Amino acid sequence: MKREFYEFSAVNTSSKDIQKIIVDRKNIQPKTNLQGLPFKGQALQGTTLQSSPIIFIDEIHRFNKAQQDKLLPHVEKGQIILIGATTENPSFEVIGPLLSRSRVLVLNQLTEKELKIIAKRGLKELKVKIRPKALKFLLESSNGDARVLLNVLEIASNLIHSRSGVAPTAHSGSVYLDDIENALQRRQLTFDKQGEEFYNVISAFIKSMRASDVDAALYYLARMVEAGQDPLYIARRMVVFASEDIGMAAPTALVVANEVFRACETIGYPECQINLMHGVVYLATAKKSRLAYNAYFSAVEDVKKFGNLPTPLKIRNPVTKLMKDIGYGENYEKYTKESLLPDKLKGKNYYRKNVKLH
Repeated sequence: MKREFYEFSAVNTSSKDIQKIIVDRKNIQPKTNLQGLPFKGQALQGTTLQSSPIIFIDEIHRFNKAQQDKLLPHVEKGQIILIGATTENPSFEVIGPLLSRSRVLVLNQLTEKELKIIAKRGLKELKVKIRPKALKFLLESSNGDARVLLNVLEIASNLIHSRSGVAPTAHSGSVYLDDIENALQRRQLTFDKQGEEFYNVISAFIKSMRASDVDAALYYLARMVEAGQDPLYIARRMVVFASEDIGMAAPTALVVANEVFRACETIGYPECQINLMHGVVYLATAKKSRLAYNAYFSAVEDVKKFGNLPTPLKIRNPVTKLMKDIGYGENYEKYTKESLLPDKLKGKNYYRKNVKLH
């Protein structure tokens, strides 16, 4: 089955470009024009599954909500078959209605065995050999990405050819560990989002803010920013930190963290790193208290341990006469110092106020 295929990058494409394809196709008229006004003309004729063009959008996460919304009616009516590619989590970057009408296919990282096969093909094409240590380091540093592997191999190959001063011939040289390290250059600053160093850095970032070590917190923030970490991921961690580690010691910390998230969402890199820095300094220097966090999870433990304990009758809502007759709401006082916990938990203190802040 043959279909028309159109490829776009969300970086330099607008929703108008895609709608133009639909308008230009025979027997298809949109209900609205490019300005969103009602279309005055021949009635819309649906397309069949066989005739629907395939629209491929690379980096679809770069489309904002409004742009993604404009794709939705065309997908629903079967006017296009949409394929979107993204390196981000689609749960956060693709609107719910569009995601619910799609099938998500996860492209996993290549294994070292698979990368090794690709490396052999690349070496054959480049007409070079590679030393075992260099190959091992290359496979580890590629983080499952064949593009990284081939780019590094090509740079390393150029290095050895320029060093020998001769044009590439069959197996004209060998790639050594130093060549791979030189080709990688700043690669050590980046980290695989599923790798150990990613978790090491984010852990150090959170613990530095918790310890009120503002200098260390800024350093680990810089590590993540320079490595290209998604600013929204960093901001989300800050929102969690504001409630978990600062809590009632400085309730406005949650407001600040949320505003940092919104700024990152609105502005993006590179400017939003200033907003991240601002928020990190505020959170790191704020008073710390985990009282609310610890209190809540102590309550969760009791719920799991004791199950659904009966709610005291006096604070039950007597919505019927029968409920009132059997004691619902009896002797209820709006403002009382008596514990309103279930009888089995009377006297339990989850939230201990008289604890020193950090």
